[in-house]
Amino acid sequence: MTTTTPHNTVWIITGASSGFGLALAQAALSHGEYVAGTARNVERFESLRHAYGEHFLPIHHDVRDTNAAQGVIDETIKAFGHIDVLVNNAGVGQVGTAEEVSDTQLRDMLAQHLFGPAALVRAVLPAMRQFGAGSIVQMSSQGGRGSFPAVGSYSAGKFALEGWSEALAAEVRPFGIKVLIVEPSRFRTGFNRGDVLLKAKERTEYDDVVAAVRADMSGSDGMQEGDPSRAADVIRRVLDDPDAPLRLPLGAEAVSNLTRIYRDNLADVERCSTLSASADFPGIAPSRRPVR
Repeated sequence: MTTTTPHNTVWIITGASSGFGLALAQAALSHGEYVAGTARNVERFESLRHAYGEHFLPIHHDVRDTNAAQGVIDETIKAFGHIDVLVNNAGVGQVGTAEEVSDTQLRDMLAQHLFGPAALVRAVLPAMRQFGAGSIVQMSSQGGRGSFPAVGSYSAGKFALEGWSEALAAEVRPFGIKVLIVEPSRFRTGFNRGDVLLKAKERTEYDDVVAAVRADMSGSDGMQEGDPSRAADVIRRVLDDPDAPLRLPLGAEAVSNLTRIYRDNLADVERCSTLSASADFPGIAPSRRPVR
């Protein structure tokens, strides 16, 4: 076990060998903090191990293996004594229309973006509750609040993660545990790389509908406007804010798109509000719920 104190911040970051995960790991380590980083290929951690020694713990883990989640938490606590921040970052994008994406491919999106993170959260909560503090960072996407053709399977996982995490935030707040849902736009990670981005078998019937989306998703690699290192700094600043929001749009495009989505959704509710309300039994008092 590495000698740490409760004042030493300890992170678990899934998918820490690239993209946001690597940027967050480097930011934490450069501040003298401790990081357990997971990846399917731990050989990619050699530079971090060489640079930061016992401050960095590489752990082999496929986020879809929910049975292994408890082992990741136990190994981190054994090495560092406690856990302050869990970052559920591991995941991958997928391009394909609803008709093109198979059941297996859809389940894989849910496994990576909902079931895997949920298993790690369940495993870490007892330790955080005992410590009386902790932060859980759920790396979602602007695609977790709004979707468009050919990314429905990816958005399905992120929408699910956000709904699950919104309930989680209220459940764990009394124990001093915070939840932050991060919604990035396009950042210069490996997300859009040809050997990373998953693609369903294409049906020619949809060429006119999604051809431009397919080309844009693949063609944007290396040209994204978002800087992962700057993003890591923003996330760290928000985690330190006692009045941090539940959701953090990340990047100018995310701010613009999510603003538009919220306004459009509100306009839809207001436009149909009278008709929608008329579906209730007449004269019945509104329900009284224990939560808003």
